[in-house]
Formats: sequence, C-alpha cells, structure tokens
Amino acid sequence: MTEKKETMITMVTDTEEAVDFYVLEETRMNGRNYLLVTDAPEGQDGECYILKDVSGEGDPEAIYEFVEDDVELDGLMGIFEELLSDADVALEK
Repeated sequence: MTEKKETMITMVTDTEEAVDFYVLEETRMNGRNYLLVTDAPEGQDGECYILKDVSGEGDPEAIYEFVEDDVELDGLMGIFEELLSDADVALEK
C-alpha cells in the first residue's frame, strides 16, 4: 500500500511571520498555476484557501497570493470540486 505524502508550503507574511499550508490540489487556468491549500493536516477540519502563483520567469521561488476576486474564486472552486470529487473533502465558500 502506497501512502500519499502531504505536500506543505510555507508562506511569509508582510510581518515576516511564517505560515504553513497543506496542498490539497493544484491546477492551471489561463496560464497561471493555482493551489488549493488548507491550514489543517489530512483528516482534520480546517480552512481552505486558493492561492495564485504570481511569480515571474526570473523569480527563484514561486510567489503566491490569496485569490480574492469573487468571479475568479467561483470558477476555481468549481474546478477544484471536480478534481476532488473522489476524495473525502467538502468545500464551502
């Protein structure tokens, strides 16, 4: 039996605080990469967020921002719901 290893990313806030997120799924839309992340480990309830990769080609690391546009969020929620339809994950806006 193969166990899926959780992928984590760490974001640094404007106040230099490190915040860890667990990556649930990723997708690409309109030439941008998006991540669906949560603040809780697998099997625990947590808040979900959608992050957009806004880094440029010359950036050494990916730069992510929270998606805040409602139209963009609605479209991405539909995509992530479909991608996670076989998983035991309930998404709510």
